[in-house]
Amino acid sequence: MDRLTERFEEHRTRLRAVAYRMLGSASEAEDAVQETWLRLDRTDAGEIENLGGWLTTVVARVCLNVLRSRGHRREEPLDDQLAESADSSADPAADAVLADSVGLAMLVVLDTLAPAERLAFVLHDMFAVPFDEIAPLIDRTPAAARQLASRARRRVQGRSAAAEPDVARRRQVVDAYLAAARGGDFDALLQLLHPDVVLRADKAAGPSRAPIFLRGAGKVARGAAAASVRAAVTQLALVNGGIGLVMADEGRPSVVLAFAFVDGKISEIDVIADRERLRGLDLVMVD
Repeated sequence: MDRLTERFEEHRTRLRAVAYRMLGSASEAEDAVQETWLRLDRTDAGEIENLGGWLTTVVARVCLNVLRSRGHRREEPLDDQLAESADSSADPAADAVLADSVGLAMLVVLDTLAPAERLAFVLHDMFAVPFDEIAPLIDRTPAAARQLASRARRRVQGRSAAAEPDVARRRQVVDAYLAAARGGDFDALLQLLHPDVVLRADKAAGPSRAPIFLRGAGKVARGAAAASVRAAVTQLALVNGGIGLVMADEGRPSVVLAFAFVDGKISEIDVIADRERLRGLDLVMVD
């Protein structure tokens, strides 16, 4: 067991990198790596010819299940066949080129891809996993997996360059909004809000159990400054692919803020606390 643990730790950094690029969340990536270890622990490791390839396949399967469980995209059903179906004769771990980092703009673009597209693109383009090994994971032929990666590549190349400045600026604005809300800084909030900003909150978001509608930078800034306690336990996230904020209660999202922008300032804030609406959101925490 000590030797197996030691061998697994040799691959942990790579597995975490694969999982982070698949899921866009460091905490979810760590969970995926831990699940991969548990699956290895339940397997006869002596039967695995290529441990690196086997582990990459398993962590990819775990990440694919997580992406599909988010429930915001429809795909054909996949079976739950584990990594034993992969060809273990190749050595993707030895041949892979590990990407140094993934910027927020890239994560936004990746999040627009369907799970199978994302898996094919990340594994092949970022980690040099052959399509013969990717295909069983998504219940496709190698040729179909190649087409998915090609389609994803075109979308990434077409959108990532344009997305970078816009996403970076919006992140700065939302980061500043969160900092000002935490500090109750009314003047700083005013500088970030469009004069005609609108805030809409569903009935589950406020103490009155009635929907809230505010218009104007002054009213919205006062409301944000008064919510400093909530802001203290709120963090940055991607909300349906855009920059937003999430407040979590025992690890589960309880309130989500989605933003719209005009001329670099916040023009709309949608405060979502209704459980049904929360379940319909695509959320990726930004660490």
